[in-house]
Amino acid sequence: MGAMSRFVLRQVSDFGDYTGKNELYECLKKEPRNRLANVRLSPDGRHVHVILHKPKVGLVTVDKYERPQLVHAQRTLDLCSTRGIPIVDILYLDTNKNNNGVKRDFVTVAVVYENGQTEIWKFQDCKGGWSLLQRADLCNSPRARVVSVCACSNLIIWCEERPPSESSPVLSSVRNKLRHCICRRDFELEEGGVILGGVKIALHSNPRFTMVASGQYVHLLPDVKSKPLGKFFLSWCPRQDFFRISSVCKATPLKKQSAKESDFRKLITDCLGFLSALDPPEILSASPSACGGLLLLLNTGWVCLLQSDGTLRCIYKMVDTCPLKFATHTSLCTYQDMLLLVLGQNLYFIDLKCGSELEKIILNWEGVLFALKSDGSPHLFSETGLFKVVCQEMDAVNLKMKLPSFTAMENIHPGALLVEAVFEEACKYYQQRSLSSTRLTVDILKKGGRFQAPISLASILSDHLRLEQRAEEPSQNGEIGGDVGEDKLKVSLEPELKALVAVEELKGTLVRGTVEEVEALCESLVEKEVGRLLLSSELHQDELLYLNSIFAVFPCQSWRAAQAALRLHHNGDGSLSSRAPPDVWKTVLGPAPSLPALGSKLGNSPEADHNANCTSGSASSPSPVALPVFELLCRSVLRFRPAWLPRFLELSQEQQGSAGLGLSLAASSWSFPARRGDNGENNVPLYKRALGVLSSAGTDRDQRRELEVEVLMVSGRPNAVLQALRILIGQRQWEKVTQVAQRFCKQSPLLNKEIFTTLLCEVTQHRELDPYLDLLWALCPEDLTVTTILNLVLKNLPPPSIPAPSHPSMPFRPGSAPAPFADPQGGQVTIGLLKPLLRKVLQRETKPSQRYADILQSPSFPPPAPPRQPTEPSRTGTDSSRDSAMLPGSPC
Repeated sequence: MGAMSRFVLRQVSDFGDYTGKNELYECLKKEPRNRLANVRLSPDGRHVHVILHKPKVGLVTVDKYERPQLVHAQRTLDLCSTRGIPIVDILYLDTNKNNNGVKRDFVTVAVVYENGQTEIWKFQDCKGGWSLLQRADLCNSPRARVVSVCACSNLIIWCEERPPSESSPVLSSVRNKLRHCICRRDFELEEGGVILGGVKIALHSNPRFTMVASGQYVHLLPDVKSKPLGKFFLSWCPRQDFFRISSVCKATPLKKQSAKESDFRKLITDCLGFLSALDPPEILSASPSACGGLLLLLNTGWVCLLQSDGTLRCIYKMVDTCPLKFATHTSLCTYQDMLLLVLGQNLYFIDLKCGSELEKIILNWEGVLFALKSDGSPHLFSETGLFKVVCQEMDAVNLKMKLPSFTAMENIHPGALLVEAVFEEACKYYQQRSLSSTRLTVDILKKGGRFQAPISLASILSDHLRLEQRAEEPSQNGEIGGDVGEDKLKVSLEPELKALVAVEELKGTLVRGTVEEVEALCESLVEKEVGRLLLSSELHQDELLYLNSIFAVFPCQSWRAAQAALRLHHNGDGSLSSRAPPDVWKTVLGPAPSLPALGSKLGNSPEADHNANCTSGSASSPSPVALPVFELLCRSVLRFRPAWLPRFLELSQEQQGSAGLGLSLAASSWSFPARRGDNGENNVPLYKRALGVLSSAGTDRDQRRELEVEVLMVSGRPNAVLQALRILIGQRQWEKVTQVAQRFCKQSPLLNKEIFTTLLCEVTQHRELDPYLDLLWALCPEDLTVTTILNLVLKNLPPPSIPAPSHPSMPFRPGSAPAPFADPQGGQVTIGLLKPLLRKVLQRETKPSQRYADILQSPSFPPPAPPRQPTEPSRTGTDSSRDSAMLPGSPC
């Protein structure tokens, strides 16, 4: 058998080379309870500090000098407080390098007292030891009490308790616990002292928290006695300025929120209902791990790892010592892919990847683990000396005689551990490639059908099977055996391996096939891929980019594939129908993921969107713009079937409004991001999205304008109909203008009034609508009065000095005076032209109102007098001349 690694403890020092060895032993003996919990070891291992609490408060320091000849001139950092103010903690300010990257030759510590006073000390060999740089007050309030403190990067962060105001009433038990706040101060170390910034409150009205700094994160652990506030803990990232709420009962964070909301009660309001039903285990010990993580030891015996992304992993279970108590001495530390755990007088070495126990060492004394920055290896501090954890190579035969059998102890076969290790590796692989913010766990990977093993994971399995090819029976207690675990892994890998084989066969076909075979294969592949993407329940950004590339590379094949996926059919009456399932239409009409600006482009400036989309297909573009599916299909329709665009829009609106696709589209995932102020809506209408594509299309100008009018009318929206009407008026297509007026005046009274008013203004400007006046007068709304009509006409008459041309080709002649007599071919409207309209409206006004017909016919009142009917005088030459008289401002 080959050689295997074993971990041993090698003594580095018995404190004989440290100053104050005897005093260190004495202070450790004076505090038998939790004496090691008050020990601090500097990152370089040269300074040991012991915080004294009872019976005398203060600080004892022992130092290791690089040049022993200077020991006699040392200045110690032994602080025995005569004021009786306890020391909260010792902070090693991480300032080994200055701003220029030059390594400093001194160590700086901050001694923080309970009343907020802080002393900054510096140690230098050449200066004879410790020297006081300065004293400062951390807190703004002299009555504040610091309960926990830590250093993170260039920040000093602490939790302080603020007493209630003397004038305030007695607080309740819950509010009395929320009298703490989390504060921070920036610091900058210089040769002569420390520059402290102002106090900033990161969180207020919170319970008591214990601060644990790890990388860029500060973890806030609650006091387990403060129930129910001890059911969760917080992780704060000062650099990115956000809080994360987590619980040991849940593998993923409960909530993530910006730190701009600094009120603790508002921060946890959304989680109170969930937290009230929890009964989490207590956290006995916590220790920072690599990359901002946190190691947690629970009283149930589980060791958990809180990763920097907020995911909580259960690593190891202490089966022999459950339940644990607070009096049990514990210490945690990580080293590479290994967890070191001191539990009482036992030192455990545990693999972080699979949770297997590698080794167990029985100690003669209790110890505390420290990860030193000098060499990166963990060290064990005990009252007998300082020990370093080393790995030595030895023969596997000798190792087998000494190592305990963790297989027998845990009743877990290595094959089962391999399965978990492979799934853990797959989680990391896919989380790096995923664009979703949802954390991927092993359970989701197994149950959600998302395990798409790459070739590297398959090679791990094949290598293991080749080296460990043996048949074993399942254990008696029903644990998973090696073959069973490997078979489960094979089942998970089988469909993915088949897919890889299919890809290889496809590559060979493309290389060996003829041109016709390659075209047919491309046609089939595009149809399958487009159909697969349109059937997906949620189209992510990378999938949408992939779909855009398919439409760009294979436009004809993509158009045919889209017709097949939507099952489009052109009916005899010119309309389109679809037999596609609702899920396909939901994907088609959905917005583009993670592209909120695209809807604004489509709603505001289609030309700008076109310019952005034209560059999206280029390989040199660093951030390609992905068109949503609806825009992609509209572009294909315009390219191959331009006349279908209005019909396709009509079909899309029917599918969007159908009952099978949901009742509330505004509140569903169908909502398309839009600009603010879009008629008070949050969605860009489909017709605006189609117009955005139409404006960027390279079609003929006349054809584009015609399609634009049809799209506006197909939308059925009043503003769009009026816009189409104005476009037709600008083109002087009076036949179509009257057709649109007849069609849409029946939809709503408001739209009828807008259309009639618009056309009446046109009538006052020129005489080109004279052949359609009878039709226009028939569209007059019922609530329009003669006074209103005359005011509109007078308001929109052209200036008297600029006579309106009778024909569009006839130019205006500014400054020409009106003719003294009315020209029968003149360009202005006459009373004679308006007489049928005014007579119709006047007769309608003089008729009895049907609104009060029931009151008029009531027997309780006498019937009203019949209205007088105006008698028409005999038409004479004078009357006829009156009919042809012009309105005020027109030629006589």
